[in-house]
Amino acid sequence: MADDSQTDRTDSKGAIGSYTAVGDSFTEGVGDPGPDGTYVGWADRLAVLLADRRARSAPPGDFRYANLAVRGRLLDQIVAEQVPRARELAPDLVTFCAGGNDILRPGTDPDAIAERFEAAVADLTSAVGTVLVCTGFDTRGVPVLRHLRGKIATYTAHVRAIADRYDCPVLDLWSLRSVQDRRAWSQDRLHLSPEGHTRVAQRAAQVLGLEVAADPDRPWPVEQWRPPSAVRRDNIQWAREYLVPWIGRRLRGESSGDEVAPKRPDLLPL
Repeated sequence: MADDSQTDRTDSKGAIGSYTAVGDSFTEGVGDPGPDGTYVGWADRLAVLLADRRARSAPPGDFRYANLAVRGRLLDQIVAEQVPRARELAPDLVTFCAGGNDILRPGTDPDAIAERFEAAVADLTSAVGTVLVCTGFDTRGVPVLRHLRGKIATYTAHVRAIADRYDCPVLDLWSLRSVQDRRAWSQDRLHLSPEGHTRVAQRAAQVLGLEVAADPDRPWPVEQWRPPSAVRRDNIQWAREYLVPWIGRRLRGESSGDEVAPKRPDLLPL
């Protein structure tokens, strides 16, 4: 529950005045490059929607946003590096999406990951106004990752149960059917495309009670038929360009985020 000082940071209509995003590449926005080369992503897009809502009843520039997420981070790294900073910033809202990189690693236990996730949720909810948590995606149609669907489903069930225990809103990515379309994903098939990030931001806004301009689960345009031979060529190209390097980094114990710092470490106006 939020204390009186946290409640004061929202206006009389309950508009969120400050937001901190915590997580890995999904929340950093990988797959959604901006004009300056910095990734945008669903969290940045959600921040814009929250700022617009805040502007209806507060002075311009009153809304503040931080994004602490870094690609490649495992849950324990996020808890060690980002959660203390989020507590220090003490915003009205934290989005906490973590554990996906752990789930993708062979031999990891979703039950054990969920226990550590719950401890972090308990820590965050004691310090900030609202903690929104994210489930995993349904990977039924994703090459390679479809084999991890049961593991992801188990972790997703844990996340929903944790949300119930701590009264957290849930960004349910498993049930968002529009992101099961291949066009919701970037060329690497591991990160969302700009349109995929947009739809996730719209769903997150809905979960927080905001009105959005379009239904995030709206159907995609009918796609032109492609012969199986073209699909096979795409799959081979993807494996060479993205899958093999990704596996290589895992075997070498490297991360794509080893030299990356958070893009918005402080709560600043948009």
